[in-house]
Amino acid sequence: MKVPDFAKPLPSRVQDECRTRCLGNCSCIAYAFDSYIGCMFWSNTLIDTQEFGSVGVDLYVRLSASEFATRGRKLYIIIPVTVSFACICIIILIARWLMVKRRGDKVKDTGIVEAGQMFTTDSTAIVLRNETKEVNIGELPKFTFEMLAKATNRFHVDNLLGRGGFGPVYKGILANGKEIAVKRLSAESGQGMQEFMNEVIVISKLQHRNLVKLLGGCVEKEEKILIYEYMPNKSLDACLFGLTNPTKKLLDWNMRYSIIGGIGRGILYLHRDSRLRIIHRDLKPSNVLLDQDWNPKISDFGMARIFGGNEDHGSTARVVGTYGYMAPEYGMEGRFSEKSDVYSFGVLILEIIKGKKNTHYFNDELSLSLIGCAWKMWSEGDGLSFVEEGIAMPKQPVFAENGSTRGPNGSTQQNVYSNNELTLSVLDGR
Repeated sequence: MKVPDFAKPLPSRVQDECRTRCLGNCSCIAYAFDSYIGCMFWSNTLIDTQEFGSVGVDLYVRLSASEFATRGRKLYIIIPVTVSFACICIIILIARWLMVKRRGDKVKDTGIVEAGQMFTTDSTAIVLRNETKEVNIGELPKFTFEMLAKATNRFHVDNLLGRGGFGPVYKGILANGKEIAVKRLSAESGQGMQEFMNEVIVISKLQHRNLVKLLGGCVEKEEKILIYEYMPNKSLDACLFGLTNPTKKLLDWNMRYSIIGGIGRGILYLHRDSRLRIIHRDLKPSNVLLDQDWNPKISDFGMARIFGGNEDHGSTARVVGTYGYMAPEYGMEGRFSEKSDVYSFGVLILEIIKGKKNTHYFNDELSLSLIGCAWKMWSEGDGLSFVEEGIAMPKQPVFAENGSTRGPNGSTQQNVYSNNELTLSVLDGR
C-alpha cells in the first residue's frame, strides 16, 4: 500500500516490535514497517491510501472484536452492491469505447496521469499530496511515476548523479535497458512550475548535437519530472573541479579545445540558428554535460528566455542565475541579451583553460580574481602563464643541435659563423 499521511515514525529494525507497540497503545489504529524507516503509527483518520502493484509497504489496520463478529453479515450486503457497481462501470466504459471508435478519434493523454508520489528525503516513506493546478506537457512523451521509480530503484541515493537548483538528478535504467537521467523537482527547490514549463517549452523545440536531448516528462499530482538522455561523463564541473574525479587527467588541451568549440556552437545555435532566439541566462560548468565521446551538451533551460521578431534584449526585476558567471549589467540592473551568455561563455573558457573555478580562485601574489589575473597576464604579453600547468608545459624535443662540431683529431669545436652583414642599395628615380 501507499501508506496514509501524517505517520508517526519510530526507528526499529524488527517488525514484531511495531505490532506490540500498536497493541499496547489504545489510540493506535494502524501501523506499517519499512526496513529503512522503521515503524510508522497512525492514531487518527487514515487519509489517502492507495494500493500499488510493486512499490509500497504492508499496512496493518487494527479492528475490534465486534467488527470481526459482524463481518460475515456485512459481506452479504457489500458483495452484491460492489458487483453491481462494477458491472455498471464496465458497461459505461464499453459504451464510451464504442462511441470513440465510431468517431475514429484517438484518446490522448493530456499530460495528467493519476496519483503521483512524493518520497521523503530518505526515499522510503511514500506520501501523496493533491495539487489542483493541472499541467499539460503537450506532445512530449510521457512516463509514469511507477516506471521511473522502478528505473531508479525508488530514487535510491546510489543512483544520485547530482543536485541543482531544480532538484536532484538520478540515473535510471528502463525495462528495455536504455539508460536515462531523471531530473526531479524538489519540494525544497527555489524553482517551481514556471521553470519546469519553461524548460519543457524551450528544449522540446530545439535539436542540436551540443544541446542535451529531452526524452519525456512525468506529471503526477505534485511530482514534476523531466527525463533526459544519460551523459556517462557527467558534467564539466565534475570533470574539471571534482576532488576525487580522475577524469581531469584526460582533459588535455585538444580535448578542452574541442569542448570549448562545442559549447560555442551550441550558443550560436541558440542565438542565431534556431527557430527561436534563446538566451540561456545560466551558462556554467555544471550545466554543460559530457557524453561518452566527451562531446559537450548544454542543459538546464529553466531560466532561459525566448525572443521573437526583432527583439534582441530584455530586462527583469527577478535576476536569476549564478554569481560569478553573470554579466555586470544583468547582475546589477537586470538587463540581459546575447551578450549576457557571451560573458558567461568567456568566464567558462577561462575556467577550462586554468582548471580553476572563478568563484573560488584568488591570486594572493597579484591580489586578483580569475578574470583580473587573466587580463593582467594577457595585457603583459604573458598569456601562456595563465594556462594550467598540466596542459601548458612543453616536452623536450627529440633532436637538438648544440652548435658544435667534431674537429680532425676528435676534439669539439664551436661553430663560428660570419657576421650577418648585407649592403643595401637605395632605389631612387632618375
